[in-house]
Amino acid sequence: MREDVVLVELGKICNYSKGKKPKVLTKEYSEETPYPYINIKAFEHGIFDEYTDGSKCNLCEDGDLLMVWDGARAGFTGKAKKGAIGSTLMKVEPKKGIEKNYLFYFLLSLYKKLNTNPRGVGIPHVEPNLLWTSELIIPSLPEQRAIVQKIESYFALLDKGIADLTTAQEQLKTYRQAVLKKAFEGEFTNKNIKEGKLPEGWKWVKLGDVCEKAKKVKRSEKVGNESFLYLDITGIDNTINKIVNHKSFLWKDAPSRAQQIVKIGDTLFSTVRTYLKNIAKVESVIYENQICSSGFTVIRGRKEILDSKYIFHYVLSEKFLQPLNELQTGTSYPAVRDNDVFSQYIPLPPTLSEQHAIVREIESRLSVCDKVEQSISEALEKAEALRQSILKKAFEGGILSEAEITACKQEPDYEPASVLLERIKKEEKHGK
Repeated sequence: MREDVVLVELGKICNYSKGKKPKVLTKEYSEETPYPYINIKAFEHGIFDEYTDGSKCNLCEDGDLLMVWDGARAGFTGKAKKGAIGSTLMKVEPKKGIEKNYLFYFLLSLYKKLNTNPRGVGIPHVEPNLLWTSELIIPSLPEQRAIVQKIESYFALLDKGIADLTTAQEQLKTYRQAVLKKAFEGEFTNKNIKEGKLPEGWKWVKLGDVCEKAKKVKRSEKVGNESFLYLDITGIDNTINKIVNHKSFLWKDAPSRAQQIVKIGDTLFSTVRTYLKNIAKVESVIYENQICSSGFTVIRGRKEILDSKYIFHYVLSEKFLQPLNELQTGTSYPAVRDNDVFSQYIPLPPTLSEQHAIVREIESRLSVCDKVEQSISEALEKAEALRQSILKKAFEGGILSEAEITACKQEPDYEPASVLLERIKKEEKHGK
């Protein structure tokens, strides 16, 4: 470590204070309650839905540093909006001589360590000793500013790359829908199709007319200690439309929604918030004759008429989903009924062989999409890892070049960190 920097514990170069739950808390802004209450929703998403009068509150200004102290995001640091700090947040303020953004980026670098080593069993909390004894290198003020500038320049490049990758992800979604549109208008298997018309031999049929009804389980016939596999919405990954998890229950402990018997080839269509596309095909043999939630419509095509993969791809298309999105009712849990799903019309080619051909054309194109999407996901993960490595390098003292450090020493407010810290101690002692 260089002679002009010092290694100190975090707790010695900052002040901190926990938020409080106000006595007065309303849902509406008024002259009597002008302070937004900074709860987790307000802090993370900028959504203010509670206000207070500020009495006996810990207030914060725009740009103050707040850390989530309790809950799943414990250890996460962000910048505040003016308001009254919530009871699950901690305000962290740098002492004079410490650049605020230098402290901010150091706190960001601690997130993983703090979040994965919490205090408490039920609701996790930040472990205070782990946080305040964390050591960081303190350089001169000009060097702190230069380090912050360097971090932000790297982060700007990283954010640009992430934005480009996110745009590419959205373009893939558009491409997927374009593939499905072409497929179900008959373009992959027919020529000279008239605009807005189905190919010759195709027809629109009501989904319910070409499907079998899934059987309901008879609980009275089940032995209490008999086990079964249970599929619900939490087991669906809607980014890849696959079943990625299941639960196991004994019948005596079965949830009330465990009602429908599933078979290989079924499409499970979540009827709640249909726009989220929690849709998946039952493919693994372990799910044959197992149970799914009544929150799904089980789509099981009649094998002699409807290919299971054909209907799975069709229900993922906007043509099928959009009318259902508009049919949803309910505020907290907007949903459609099974009957709404089965009342939708689908384009049906005249033969199973044509349906198979369409499925092959769809899957050959979407498999390329899947590979590109996997590459994008991996790149995004690497980008986040790179963000952490930038912070690590910054706070190990290796982000500035020798020339940049020399330039910092020419700044008018340069002083070695040891002198800076001694001055902080003296000013604190004299109450400045």
